[in-house]
Amino acid sequence: MTKKYDAIMVGGGVMGCATAYYLMKKAPQLKVAIIEKDPTYEFCSTVLSDANIRLQFNIKENIQISQYGLEVLKTFADDMEVDGVKPDIAFREQGNLFMTDEAGKASTQKGIATQQSLGCPTEWLEPAQVKEKFSLFEVDQIAGAGWSPADGTMDANAVLTGYKNKAIALGAEYIKGEVREILKVDGQVSGVRLASGDEIQADFVVNSSGAWTKGLTKTVGVELPVVPIKRHVFVVETNVEPDVEYPLTVLPSGLYLIQEHGSTFLVGKSLDDDPIGIDFAFDRNIFIEELWEELVGYAPAFDQLKITGGWAGLYAVNTFDRNAILGEWPGLKGFMLANGFSGHGFQQCHGVGRYLAELILGETPTLDLSIFSPQRILDNKPVFENEHKLV
Repeated sequence: MTKKYDAIMVGGGVMGCATAYYLMKKAPQLKVAIIEKDPTYEFCSTVLSDANIRLQFNIKENIQISQYGLEVLKTFADDMEVDGVKPDIAFREQGNLFMTDEAGKASTQKGIATQQSLGCPTEWLEPAQVKEKFSLFEVDQIAGAGWSPADGTMDANAVLTGYKNKAIALGAEYIKGEVREILKVDGQVSGVRLASGDEIQADFVVNSSGAWTKGLTKTVGVELPVVPIKRHVFVVETNVEPDVEYPLTVLPSGLYLIQEHGSTFLVGKSLDDDPIGIDFAFDRNIFIEELWEELVGYAPAFDQLKITGGWAGLYAVNTFDRNAILGEWPGLKGFMLANGFSGHGFQQCHGVGRYLAELILGETPTLDLSIFSPQRILDNKPVFENEHKLV
């Protein structure tokens, strides 16, 4: 007998599990399935992310998504408790510092004004103020920085596990399997076909497959401008241990560093020649050849360090405008998209999960995210953060 559900999540990363959680929380009578091909999550973009959340966006809706996410994180452990076990997400509110050069100064300050108008505790720092707060940095090359003390990093796997376990406890079914095809009948999705050949029926199919999105949507004739791009993160041990906790810091080029603890930092950067495709091979030479010299130019104390680890993961990059593609695909009823987050999907899972659940249930969304509707792709109306957005 073919199984039948109200909604299927294709992909059990944080986006799929968060959406399933909100569906079950709002409508516990629903039959919801989360289908994940690799429950170990070895190559899942959620667990390979830097696990940061930031208020420093320029589009109002992106800022509001982060504001909601920060609210969720405050009570996440209690809200996701299952059988007396609470997830420890280890949230570190160390802040985010976005440095800018003269070319990006006006747009950065405009973004801060928007953030402040929405009640965010962000502020503009002059170069001297940056130096006073974080003495490791040289500031001769910058025009200033956006500073948001409420931002921070956390344990990505704990967030994913929290949503997954709570969704299951509320009644969602977790299925190990690989979806090979989305099924449709007369302009309406009807379910999915697995690699095993089994078919599972559903009135709603949520495409939360991340970097594997494009091939899947093609099975129903939907062409999304989303490609998997490999991105490296390096773990380095330095000779300095700052006397204050350093924020996630983004240089004007997009190179960033995050203090993990003590003298250990994460370093990464999106490069123009980052390869497109499903590839997880790690190359430490990229740090030496592409990142180190620039990093030392802004933080001279990093001239001596040791690469102690790192990894390569995938960004699901929306080549159209680098923002999320959210909601029902026009012309295919019940086919819900949560794709193309371009590196900020992890932090947006809370607001997006709630939004998709509300759309599926026919509710008026708490936060209107229609600006990210897939209709904009068909209309050729991109929604850009700004011309200087790099991360």
